Amino acid sequence: MTSNPYESPDTPEASVEHPQSAPHFRIFGYVIGAVVILGLLVALMTPMMFRGSAHGTARRVHCMNNMRQISLALLNYESENGSLPPAYTVDEDGNRLHSWRTLILPYLEEKSLYESIDLDKAWDHPDNAAAFETEIHAYCCPSAGREEFLTTYLAANGPEFCFNGSTPRALNEIADGASRTITVIDVPAENAVHWMSPNDADEKKILAMGEDSNFNHSGVFIMSLGDGSVHSVSLNQSRENRRAMLTIAGGEDVWLDD
Repeated sequence: MTSNPYESPDTPEASVEHPQSAPHFRIFGYVIGAVVILGLLVALMTPMMFRGSAHGTARRVHCMNNMRQISLALLNYESENGSLPPAYTVDEDGNRLHSWRTLILPYLEEKSLYESIDLDKAWDHPDNAAAFETEIHAYCCPSAGREEFLTTYLAANGPEFCFNGSTPRALNEIADGASRTITVIDVPAENAVHWMSPNDADEKKILAMGEDSNFNHSGVFIMSLGDGSVHSVSLNQSRENRRAMLTIAGGEDVWLDD
């Protein structure tokens, strides 16, 4: 029988070979998948990061506004009484009774509370319990995480400072200039006191605070000056510059970096 010359010859079934590059394609796919997942995570986390930063900024602004209220109250007290309030009042035996924070209450729209306090009895006397258990919002740093009724807003108290124990200080005694001299600082939460407590920050405590201190706002501490201005100051500020800003008549050069 004659064979058909157009008939395709029988050929064995060709075996299918997998490209040698297939493993590389799989690895490439894994990498792309990981990048996509990482991108999604970053996209989800970025708003949270910005939100955290925004919250930190808002708390710092809130704190500075509190300090401005306090500074204005101090100046209003000075305008009416001819001097800043003493750091604390004392009885006839020299025992501390009340803080400057109590004395300026009328200038913080807390006149009724002020009038309810018996100034002849100590701040923690049972007769002053109602005031003792009252929160004053202007004295609450929003980042301090302190216990209820405590404040981190302490006066710089010392013989050479704007606050000098039980002795009131007139603004014209600030030879270095009110705009160059610290009145109140926002201290770390571990240094907080009850807002009625006649205790504040002396030179040793203030100068001991530095970059390793747990201040309430990241990288800075907040302070007010005798002219009523409020500043956010770097923790890198030297001890020498800080002390120069504490004294009322040192004649030193000072700098502000905010």
